[in-house]
Amino acid sequence: MTEPVREIAALKADSFGRIALMQGPGGPFVRRDLRHVPWWLRLPAWWLARREARALRRLGGLPATPRLLRWDGRVLDRSYLDGEVLYRRPPRGDAAWFHAARRLLHTLHRRGLAHNDLAKEANWLVLADGSPAIVDFQLASVGDPRSRWLRLLAREDLRHLLKHKRTYCPQALTPVERRLLQRRSWLREAWFRTGKPVYRFVTRRMLKWEDNEGQGPKP
Repeated sequence: MTEPVREIAALKADSFGRIALMQGPGGPFVRRDLRHVPWWLRLPAWWLARREARALRRLGGLPATPRLLRWDGRVLDRSYLDGEVLYRRPPRGDAAWFHAARRLLHTLHRRGLAHNDLAKEANWLVLADGSPAIVDFQLASVGDPRSRWLRLLAREDLRHLLKHKRTYCPQALTPVERRLLQRRSWLREAWFRTGKPVYRFVTRRMLKWEDNEGQGPKP
């Protein structure tokens, strides 16, 4: 008799869907369920989940990233990665972790994918064996890794990783990395002047939602 799929724990619920840890015949997996999203948010919720599915297909089961199991327009299932988010298990003083994280990021970029949301510590995992992993590809961009646009996005991904390194392992920052942290792109400036105020208005005023940059709700 096939073991039924059951929910183990709710991980996150917001206006764009509900994310839960599930148990199936093949083991645990993570489900993003859009079936209870309010009608007026179904299109953006579908768009975000579709972007994640496309990104996971591009990664093709790359180690230290989730593997796409199912996407039918309403439910997205991805493989489970056993680890803790960065702020719960910070790699303080662990230069090797950040070196491995940078290699992982370069591999993503070589496959033509930029994550676009790595400022959030919740999107970085420290796996059970102490190695890094990346999750939540809703905002990821896919394209030609040699294109000017994707190279710009890749550099912003790297800057966000280096910000975490500056927080948890500042002594390991190289002179080149310090210079990169000081170099602000036009994309970053445009986001802070235009995109971020709109994002905050929509999420905080309209949706009454605050994720505190990926570190959970504020008390």
